[in-house]
Amino acid sequence: MEFLRRFAKHRLAVVGGIFGILILLVAIFAPLIAPHDPHSVDFDSILVKPSLTHLFGTDHLGRDLLSRVLYGARVSLMVGIGAVVVSCLIGGICGLAAGYFGRAADMIIMRILDVVWAFPPVVLALAFVAVRGASLTAVIFAIGIVGIPSYARIVRSSVLSVKQKDFIMAARASGIGDIKIIFSHVLPNVLAPVIVVATLGSATAIMIESILSYLGLGMQPPASSWGLMISEGQRFIRTYIYFSLFPGLMIMVTVFSLNVLGDGLRDALDPKLKT
Repeated sequence: MEFLRRFAKHRLAVVGGIFGILILLVAIFAPLIAPHDPHSVDFDSILVKPSLTHLFGTDHLGRDLLSRVLYGARVSLMVGIGAVVVSCLIGGICGLAAGYFGRAADMIIMRILDVVWAFPPVVLALAFVAVRGASLTAVIFAIGIVGIPSYARIVRSSVLSVKQKDFIMAARASGIGDIKIIFSHVLPNVLAPVIVVATLGSATAIMIESILSYLGLGMQPPASSWGLMISEGQRFIRTYIYFSLFPGLMIMVTVFSLNVLGDGLRDALDPKLKT
C-alpha cells in the first residue's frame, strides 16, 4: 500500500509504532508478565534496590515496582484511549454539524466550544475531577471533555473544505439526504486528520492523567498509576531514586512513541506529500 510505503520512510515513526505496540501488549498481558502481585505488601522488603528478585526494586510498602509499572500501563492506555474516544465522538459530531450546516448551528456550537477552549486543559480537568470525585471514569471524561474543542475545530475545517467538492454537490442534486451525505461522503474524507490528532491526543491524555494522579486528583492508592507512583516516590527521591525513575521513564517513552507515531501518520496521510 502507498500509505505503508510512505509511513515506512519515517523511521522514527516506525520505532514509535513498535514501542506503542509493545506497551499495548504489556498492558494486555500484564497479569501474565508481572512477576509479583502489584498490590502485595511485604514489610520485610521495603525500598529494596533492583535485584534478581525485584528487577525494578520495591516501593515504601515492599510492593514490586516492575509489577506496578506493568499494571500502570493498563491505566495509562485506558485513559489515553478512553479520553480520545470521548473527545472524538463528541467533538466529531459537533464539528460535523457546525461545518456542514453552518450559520446558526456553526455559531452556537463553536461559541460554546470557545468557552471550553478558553480554560487551560489541566485546570479544566482538575475542576471536573474535583467536582465528580477522583476515579478512573471521572479522569477519562475529564480529559475527554478537555479535548473536545480540538477535534471539533479540525473536523469543522475539514468539512468546510470537503462540502464544496463536486461529488457533494452532485449528491445534493440527486436528492440524497443530509445525514446520508455526512456519513457516506463527508465523514470518510475527514478521518485522516482525526486519526493523526487522536494519536497525538492519546499522548496528551496520558500526560494529563499522570499530572492529575501526581496531584492526588487522579488514580487513588492502591491503584498502579505511573503518576501516582512518582508522587509516592517524591519523598524518597534523594535516597531511593528508582521509586520515581522507572514510572517516569515509562511515561517519557510512551508519550514520545505516540508523538513520533502521530508525526509519521501525519506525513503518510498528507495528500500534499503524495508526489
